[in-house]
Amino acid sequence: MITPDHVATETDDLVSDHPADQLLAAIDRVGSPVCVGIDPVLERLPEDCLVAGEPLPSIDRFCRGVVEAVAPHVGVCKYQSACFERYGAAGVAVLEGLLAHAERLGIVVILDAKRGDIGISARHYAAAARGRAPWVTVNAYLGTDGIEPFLEHGGAFALARTSNPGGDALQRLELADGRSIAEAVADLLAEAGDAHLGASGYSALGAVVGATKRADAERLRTRMPRQLFLVPGYGAQGGGVDDVLPCFNSDGRGAVITASRSVIYAFDADGGGAWTDAVGRAARQLATEIADGLGRS
Repeated sequence: MITPDHVATETDDLVSDHPADQLLAAIDRVGSPVCVGIDPVLERLPEDCLVAGEPLPSIDRFCRGVVEAVAPHVGVCKYQSACFERYGAAGVAVLEGLLAHAERLGIVVILDAKRGDIGISARHYAAAARGRAPWVTVNAYLGTDGIEPFLEHGGAFALARTSNPGGDALQRLELADGRSIAEAVADLLAEAGDAHLGASGYSALGAVVGATKRADAERLRTRMPRQLFLVPGYGAQGGGVDDVLPCFNSDGRGAVITASRSVIYAFDADGGGAWTDAVGRAARQLATEIADGLGRS
């Protein structure tokens, strides 16, 4: 694994407004590179969050409780836009309020919207994301002209090697030059990302690399030393500590490990005390597991 060159700031305490520098500062603040995915499903909400016949107030109450419970243990939260968009304009309004609430708590937020289009359409999507969240997930399939608009005012995590089994059908295909499609995407992101480096040496263009693809992650890390990896698939999807370690550079930086269901629905299995206590304990356990794996504790 390769460590990216570090470009020093005037003082270690000074953090630039570059999205990669901000994200790494949030990670350093809590001491563990972890993220909690906020993917609310109405049918799974705890009883005391429910507002009779009102899904959005119920979801809003739940998400606020989750982020307040995890804030002492994680520096990053990823909000699944689809869980809110399904409710139309009112759902998007709730999402915007939740993103602002998380940022007030010192959380760096990622809008998990997986946008992908070209030309003026990409610019419209980027404008919609701008101001809502400093990071957004995007689809790399359309190439750099579908990504660059998102980097003008923030950071983007582009899909490279996803954790879902169906992704294998495309991402593992071998090209004529011997690279897999995932590796070709990695090379594209590495080249495009060099124009967007922060003081930390990491780019505002990151990559989504699934926790369940350990061998691929090792190869992709070598190809993308300056990309931050957003790593879904930990916990409920089967990824463990050993699976995610290859996503980091040799200095133990460069990746943020995200878990959703195993944290936000921890009260299903825990059953002790208030549901927010169970969520907080699960977030603390996630942070501890990853920190221990990296030898930080």
